[in-house]
Amino acid sequence: MKFDTIEYKKYNELFYRYEHSSGLNCIVIPKKGYYKKYATFSTQYGSVDNEFIIPGENEPIRVPDGIAHFLEHKLFEQKDGSVMDKFAALGSKPNAFTSFNQTVYLFSCTDLFSENFKLLLNFVQNPYITDESVEREKKIIGQEINMYRDDPGWRVNFNLLKAMYKHHPVRYDIAGTTDSISEITKETLYQCYETFYHPSNMIITVVGDVDHIKVFEQVENGIQTSDKASEIKRIFPKESEGVNKRYFEQNMPVATPLFYMGFKDSNFDLEGGEILRYEIAVKLLLSMIMGKSSKLYEKLYDKGLINASFEMDFSLEKSYAYSMFGGESVNPEEVQEMITNEIKILKKQGLDEEAFNRLLKASKGRFLRQLNSLENISRSFINLYFKGVTMFDYLDVYDKMKFDYITDVFDSHFDIKHMALSVVKQK
Repeated sequence: MKFDTIEYKKYNELFYRYEHSSGLNCIVIPKKGYYKKYATFSTQYGSVDNEFIIPGENEPIRVPDGIAHFLEHKLFEQKDGSVMDKFAALGSKPNAFTSFNQTVYLFSCTDLFSENFKLLLNFVQNPYITDESVEREKKIIGQEINMYRDDPGWRVNFNLLKAMYKHHPVRYDIAGTTDSISEITKETLYQCYETFYHPSNMIITVVGDVDHIKVFEQVENGIQTSDKASEIKRIFPKESEGVNKRYFEQNMPVATPLFYMGFKDSNFDLEGGEILRYEIAVKLLLSMIMGKSSKLYEKLYDKGLINASFEMDFSLEKSYAYSMFGGESVNPEEVQEMITNEIKILKKQGLDEEAFNRLLKASKGRFLRQLNSLENISRSFINLYFKGVTMFDYLDVYDKMKFDYITDVFDSHFDIKHMALSVVKQK
């Protein structure tokens, strides 16, 4: 059996990679001495993939919003019973989630890894969907949708995306709406499954103290197709550089107003190491401008305008990118004004190179500590694999990051014209 060994001797890290004849890649990251083992079976298929051309056909199809999440639910229901019950009988902890761009099935265990891994491979490849089960699932997911609709934290997040994006499906809830899921049928679910769950559009990761050759042998024998598939053509609507609306307010019963600010970024057409370089740069800039060690954060905190709930993040995917930051505030508009003024001042006076060096070192340290978490390793590999890079490529990017590049990214990303504010507060 042929496989690759990729070593990072400087950091005493390595992983093994095996490619099945179907095009599926299996990654094993060994962690000697760890009791827990963590495995995932993931597809590059998420909530934004609602318009596409099936390989071998010419015309695009549009499927209901929320169907990727709906399909995730359906795979756990098999003809001979619940997959959850089967994992429980093996003493493992299964889970799954759907994001904008991926659907991930996983389990963790300390014993009976091979048996659990066999179950993971089997149920993901063998959907059992009936008309009756689809109608039953609509009621269950409808309740889930209504629950999130009443969640202020969820609403302030998606309202920001609606403010930033006018057309792109990232503006829609991952689970869809009660109206959109009412249109889902057994036939459409199977159509999406056959398109996006082909092994060539998927990846398996295993992290822990395991024999990588035995894992690869299970994959070799457990994947049910050997044919590679043509590339899936995903279709996304044209989106302008500017935001859809500058301000989005929703009234809900909250003790303290919630807010998220964000910058819409059109610089997402990146490849390889440039993806990591840009992502690290924006996250460093967020820390420099409004991180807990910044002067602005101290001012906002001392004035009682933010509290410990304040958080920041940056998302960079193949068809969209944005930064977002926020939390609770008695006066979100004043927070926005102070952040906007700080950005204008920094664009005139320049960034602090000493702060950059300090935060770069701290960020690299946090990344290295993540290598002790099986879950973090696996999720990073999944996300980055679909972008053509690996988690360990971060290390080279950190070592080569330059202040001049940070300055250029600051000027382009933090454009006030591309900023939006979402607020949830009492009437």
